[in-house]
Parts: sequence; C-alpha cells; structure tokens
Amino acid sequence: MRFVAVTACPTGIAHTYMAAEALEQAAKAAGHQIQVETQGSAGSTPLSIADIRAADAVIFAVDVGVQDRERFAGKPFVEATVRQAVSGSAGLIDRAKTAAEQQTSTEPAEPDPAPRPPAEPAGTGFGTRLRQWLMTGVSYVIPFVAAGGLLIALSFALGGYDITEAPPVTERFDAGSLAGWAALANQIGSISFDFLVPVLAGFIAFAMADRPAIAPGFVGGAIAVVVGAGFLGGLVAGFLAGAVVGALRRIKVPHALAGVMPVLVLPLLGSAVVGTLMFVVLGGPIASVTVGLTDWLNSLAGVNAALLGLVVGTMIAFDAGGPVNKAAYTFAVGGLSTGSETALELMAAVMAAGMVPPLALALAVTVRAKLFSPSEQESARPAWLLGASFITEGVIPFAAADPLRVLPSIMLGSATTGALSMAFGSTLRAPHGGLFVLPLVGGPLLYLLAIVIGMVVSAGAVILAKQIGRAPSGAGVGTSAVAG
Repeated sequence: MRFVAVTACPTGIAHTYMAAEALEQAAKAAGHQIQVETQGSAGSTPLSIADIRAADAVIFAVDVGVQDRERFAGKPFVEATVRQAVSGSAGLIDRAKTAAEQQTSTEPAEPDPAPRPPAEPAGTGFGTRLRQWLMTGVSYVIPFVAAGGLLIALSFALGGYDITEAPPVTERFDAGSLAGWAALANQIGSISFDFLVPVLAGFIAFAMADRPAIAPGFVGGAIAVVVGAGFLGGLVAGFLAGAVVGALRRIKVPHALAGVMPVLVLPLLGSAVVGTLMFVVLGGPIASVTVGLTDWLNSLAGVNAALLGLVVGTMIAFDAGGPVNKAAYTFAVGGLSTGSETALELMAAVMAAGMVPPLALALAVTVRAKLFSPSEQESARPAWLLGASFITEGVIPFAAADPLRVLPSIMLGSATTGALSMAFGSTLRAPHGGLFVLPLVGGPLLYLLAIVIGMVVSAGAVILAKQIGRAPSGAGVGTSAVAG
C-alpha cells in the first residue's frame, strides 16, 4: 500500500522528525511505501496533490493542528500523538492499512470552493483538539521567546541589569561602547517579547479556524496586552477568536460572496467581536487574575519555591514530552511575560528538570549496560546530546520499553533537580537551548550541580529498579500506554 503522513510536535525540533523516521522504517519493514511531511522547525517539502491522491490512507502523528488539513479530505486516515508514532509506529501502519481496506470509495472528494472549517477527525475528543490548538499557539511563540530571551540575557551579561534604564537607541546609540550594544540587544529582545501574547492568540485561533482567524486572534492578543491581561488573556483571546470565526464560517452565504469571506468579512467581523469582548467584558477580570498570579509567584521563597520546583519537575518527566510535560512548560513560558524573578527561576527549573531524563538513562546505560537491551544501548548515544539540548523526548525509547521502572525513576530525578534549582535561585530567560545557553543562566555552577544530582538520582533509581525482579534483557515491549 501507499501511505502519506504528517508529523508535527509543539517545538518542531525532535519529536517531529523522530516520528517521521519511525513511520518510514515501520512502513518499509511491512512492505509498504510512505511519504512523510514534517511540519517542524526545519520544514519539509509539502506533500503534492498527486501523492495525496495516490495514497491509500493518511497518518496524522501530531500534537498540534495540521497545516492545510483540508488537502486530505475524503481520504481514510488514522490519528495519534507523535509519541505513539515513535514508540508504536508499526501499530499505526497496521491501523492505516485497516482504514484503507474499510474505505468504501477510493475516489478523493472534490475540493469545495467555499470556505469551510478545517477537516477534523471523527471521534477525536474535545480535550485532544483543545490540547492541539494550545500547542499550536505555543509552538509559534517559542521562537519569539527564544530570540527575545537570549538577547535580553546577553544584554545583561554585557551591560548589567541597569541596562534596562538606558535611553532608546533611536535617540542615542554609541556603537563604540559595550553599553551601547547591550542597550541595543536589550531593546530588540524586549520588542520580541512584546509579540508573545498576540502570537499565542493568533495561532491558537489559526489552529481552530484556519487563516481567517489569524487577524482576530492577533487583535485579541494585542488587546490582552493593553489591558494587562497578559498570557492568560492571550489564551482566552485565541480560543475566543477561533470559536467566533469558526461559527461564522458555518454560515451559508451566496456563492458570489464566498471569495471575499475569508479575506474580508471573516477577519472584519471576527476582529470586531473579539475586540469588543476583550475590551469591554473579559479583559478586566482576566487582568485581575494575572496580577494575582504574578503576586503569588513573587511571594514564593525558600521551601515554597522548592516545592513549586519539585511539582513542575515531576510534571516534566511524567510523560516525557506529552501533555503533562507541555502543561508545565507552557506555565513556565507564560511566566516569562510577567518579568518576575520567580518566573525566571521557574523557567530555569523546568529546563533543568527536562534535561535530566535522557542524561540519566544515558548515564545508567554507561554504568550498567548489561541491564539494557542492545537497542536501548544504541539509544543511549544520542540521549546524551538530546538531554543536553533540553529534548526530554530522548528518554522515550527507554520509557516505552520499560515504563514501570523508567518513568518513576526519571520523575524522582527531575523532581529533585527542579526543587534544587529553585532553592539555589538559578534564573533563565531563554525557553530552550539546554546546556548550550548555560552562559546565560544566573548561578550556573549551582544550576549544573542541580542537574548532576538529578541525573545521579534517576540513574541510580533506574539501575536499582532494573535489578529488582528484573526480566531477561530485551523482554520489554514497546507500548502506547505511556504515549499520552
């Protein structure tokens, strides 16, 4: 059979391409052909219309909304998370084969010239779609946070924390001084941060109702910033814009108006409705909640801060890149927009905790290789780099093979690291980068110590668990039980 597939994860860095490779290998092993479109940060060549028409079935291995999903209308399909594709690709290929065999008609549906909502899979739960919409927004926010955070951190390294008081570079820029370049980096980074909430709202709306919802989403997000509703306001504005435009798209209009609906009518009406609700009804209450959350974060210190670090560290390792992991990560990224010191500490704790699982399993394999299967030993080599890069998904091969031993062990180590990082007061403005952004960490030596301690705790726990009631090496079987 011939299949086409789309893979996409929120960050678009590792999981997207791991899932694509796993599907390609599984299809080849089963004697099928597959072409995969990776909707990740590095991009890929989109599937051609000819490839889609020739395919017997479609596989969506995604944690975010699929771009231009309407291309696949009329094709039998199966849908799963990217983690399920990584750990159970053979099962997905079998499901796609079954879906193709059950299809009563192989003729693709004729494209509909009228605007309509993107195709959604029948039977997909609202919770799954909600998570995909949210993760789509977060995936587009991350580059802005990364660029802005790194530039701001660099400006502090060059010019000190007083650089925020420098005059605008449009009025005075001294190219011959280090302080002048520090001020420039700080102001560019600050402007990048100003886009966070509008981008979040715009692309949540885009995931829900396609391109006509982008403008209402951006408008709602910008209003959230103006009224002080912050990240929470952006979330509400994005979902609101998507819902409003999605409802408007379902209204039947004369064929003569169909062409102007997505470029004129829907953005106009959507922006008017969302803007009115955000300014008049929702903005004020959400702003109050945001202020309360910021005050709560700023009030945390000592044991309370360490406890928060323990909780988010546990969440990061709980499903190694799944929805719980992304919830903790999104909470930390959202805190960056508040600018509070505790929010910077929280971001540092989340990144440190996320590095621990792959590093710990790589360390455990290095110390006691005989406890692991040959395939797990092979997975240990890239796990060093994946862990150092803050790609928690590097632990998936180990977790899929032996979830009952691996998952509690990595949760213990990540919780330890998260608590220690918060207790040490380490700070970080960059939302990604792992050890490669270590020069930008506040308190880097203690930060490294927290990571090393968590690694040792997790590695020791895994080795101990493998020795207690251990099955023969290689007996573990990949399962989707841990995949979301």
